[in-house]
Amino acid sequence: MAVEFELNGEVVRIDPAPGESLLDALRERLGTTSVKDGCSPQGQCGCCLALVDGEPKVSCATRAEGCGGKKIVTLEGLSEHERELTARAFVTAHGLQCGFCIPGIALRAKHLLDKNPSPTRAEIAKAIDVHLCRCTGYDKILDAIELLAKLRRGEDGPAPVADGGVGVSNARYRGHDLVLGQRPYVADMTREGLLHGALVLSAHPRARVVAIDTSKARALPGVRAVATAGDVPGERWYGLLYKDWPGFVAIDEEVRCVGDVVAAVAADDEPTARAAAALVEVQYEVREPVLDPFVSIDAGAPRVNPAHENVLSRSSIQRGDVDAALAASAHVVSGTWKTQRIEHLFLEPECALADPLPDGRLALYTQGQGVFDDRRQVAAFLGVPEESIYVELVPNGGAFGGKEDMSVQAQTALLAKLTGRPVKLRLTREESIRLHPKRHPITMDYTVGCDAEGHLTAVRARLVGDSGAYASVGGKVLERAAGHACGPYRVPAVDVVGIAAYTNNPPCGAMRGFGANQSSFAIEGCLDLLAEKVGVDGWEIRNRNVVAVGDVFSTGQVLEKSVGIRKTLEAVKDAYYAAKQAGKAVGIACGLKNSGIGNGVEEWGKCRLVIETDGTISLYNGYTEMGQGLLTILVQFAVEVTGLPAAIFRPKVDSTYALGCGQTTGSRATLFAGRAVTSAAEKLRADLDQGLALGALTGRVYAADIVISDTTPLGKPAAKIKTHTSFGYATQVCILDAQGHVERFVAAHDVGRAVNPAQCVGQIVGAIHMGLGYALTEELPCENGMPVTFKLREIGVLRARDMPPCEVILVEEAEPEGPFGAKGVGEIGLVPTAGAVAGALAAFDGIRRRTLPMKDSPAAKAMSVGKIRGDGPARERWH
Repeated sequence: MAVEFELNGEVVRIDPAPGESLLDALRERLGTTSVKDGCSPQGQCGCCLALVDGEPKVSCATRAEGCGGKKIVTLEGLSEHERELTARAFVTAHGLQCGFCIPGIALRAKHLLDKNPSPTRAEIAKAIDVHLCRCTGYDKILDAIELLAKLRRGEDGPAPVADGGVGVSNARYRGHDLVLGQRPYVADMTREGLLHGALVLSAHPRARVVAIDTSKARALPGVRAVATAGDVPGERWYGLLYKDWPGFVAIDEEVRCVGDVVAAVAADDEPTARAAAALVEVQYEVREPVLDPFVSIDAGAPRVNPAHENVLSRSSIQRGDVDAALAASAHVVSGTWKTQRIEHLFLEPECALADPLPDGRLALYTQGQGVFDDRRQVAAFLGVPEESIYVELVPNGGAFGGKEDMSVQAQTALLAKLTGRPVKLRLTREESIRLHPKRHPITMDYTVGCDAEGHLTAVRARLVGDSGAYASVGGKVLERAAGHACGPYRVPAVDVVGIAAYTNNPPCGAMRGFGANQSSFAIEGCLDLLAEKVGVDGWEIRNRNVVAVGDVFSTGQVLEKSVGIRKTLEAVKDAYYAAKQAGKAVGIACGLKNSGIGNGVEEWGKCRLVIETDGTISLYNGYTEMGQGLLTILVQFAVEVTGLPAAIFRPKVDSTYALGCGQTTGSRATLFAGRAVTSAAEKLRADLDQGLALGALTGRVYAADIVISDTTPLGKPAAKIKTHTSFGYATQVCILDAQGHVERFVAAHDVGRAVNPAQCVGQIVGAIHMGLGYALTEELPCENGMPVTFKLREIGVLRARDMPPCEVILVEEAEPEGPFGAKGVGEIGLVPTAGAVAGALAAFDGIRRRTLPMKDSPAAKAMSVGKIRGDGPARERWH
């Protein structure tokens, strides 16, 4: 049935399919891409917001066939003046990071301000409650809407900082286009003759595939290809560390989790592709899954993955005589701490586009965290040389570690090869949750001692993590959890073992914090228990134990530089004691997080500055922009060195040059890419200093490859132990109100050097937001290997009204191995958060909580999210 409505002032006529959403009609039929698909058809993220007859509607939950005669407005339909004010406000206030959620929020702001030109901050937070942001923590979004209100009232307001080097809060690169939805994500891209892909995922966590019948799918009109394991011309198994993950599970093999891919379809449009995928018939022989990591590592357990025994990794640290130290300790505490499985819930689901080129190569457009790793694995999958794959990063809508592993790149590329046509394949939110790796649930048994004055004497810890069906980087996560098991404290005797185990649960791999936040929750709990026994408060026991230059880290590394933990502790002292004096329940926790992978891994920073004929400078690097602002600060490094204006630099990540640096992980991109950009820029500056004009340098390439090869493997004897290049440090304070709700947060962070202070603060607030969810409301429990929910509100990411005010204090303890003293801040922001919240709750009601999330707490019950519902009441039985 044809439907006619007004879209942004023009009458349009479409013929939607029965049940087709307004979102799909706007995007696929009318080319309106400022509306984004983050959760369709849930209507719980707000990315797809449109105004329908003047009222805000989530278009993924609005039927197109019901919009006849209505007036629909998206960001594209605002006046140019209104669009420019909106972009100016969000960019000036640094109210965006990855940008995926921002067009919807910006349109919501228009609706709010049309009705209420001068809203309070609380009214703004309430208005955007339907909108989810995983990056910012909302604080700067509220700032942006307040500024927009001011500008719309005709009042003077600041403008974005367009140019500046290190230490200046430059506007985000392409921020204007991100706000207005004009900078495309992969799902926004199109090509002539584009086909659409869909996957068939396993129905079971463990089963033998007996047969796959694709005949009905192939017979569906509009289907151009159906691929299974037999169609893979190269290496069907891939993986970052072990090739233990099949791009397709073959007949007579086992599926190992509910995210395994059995088949893929390419068709003329996405509805046809999905309909065909539903017609693929898979016959299974269901087998008993291995779901408990402790059962998995017992002798006699079924082997989960044929590529590796069930113990994926064992990381061990032994220093000193722990038994003797504990026996001699004045006080000893013991306990078991448990953390949960966490979904990354980046707002942009996985998507890839593969396009056969006229020269025989295949162009792969990917949102991955390591596009050169994507290229390597896809080339092997297709059985072609790497040089035959041109790869380009499309900066993504959030990742947080969840886009390190391959998701749909290989299947998309294969479908393009089979059809000879461009193919785009995107996951639904449910498929995304089933397929990509999560944050590890870890069980941690700790015994910690101290002397009569509260100085730590020994730590014994045993950590077991559920890595799910595939290795991903799970072994490294447990290695990091073990290496950070003592936190930022001096401990003379250490006995730590961390084990990663295969199970038939969804895979677990990299997620912001990478094991350090799990072990931090345990060690901070031990510090609080010891403080009670010694008779001192939380601040003082940490003051007596934090490391300084010359002290030994958990791994045996002697800390030689840039150790700002004591400065962060001093920075929060007044706030901590003022809150206690006011009768508040207060918690405090310290944390550290490596910057750079380390542990013996060779790491790189690579850059090429290319002087183009149009007077611009292409700035190539090998790391991914995923909302953290990497491209912005790399330009700032170049500006600082060369003195040239920021506007002429064009940051790019593609395979024009061989700049593979591995994954954008370990809080290392600023540290290493920044060094490479600085080095390349110094070479350009030398030519400029010789009096050469930029125009005279057209075509020149200024190259810098920085290698870091001086770290040592964990537990391996060495003349000098150096497990990591650098560390970020933090102290956080959680303050509760009289009802036990989180009233405010204070966070002091040693960032080395704040290259872009506003972006730096934004990263930290966003990490605290994620850390509070981790502490109180977020989880992804599974039954029989399948997540029990895919609903965004039930998964528990905090909304704007749930987020307390955060005071961020930047401490700059320069890192001599970093560019201009900088080091990574992307992960440290949530490392101590759960420990601080647990301490505050214990101060409030006397209950020492050792399992995350702490849903039984008054702080969690005050939140609007995280209540998982089945057929009846909230599923509190998970706790």
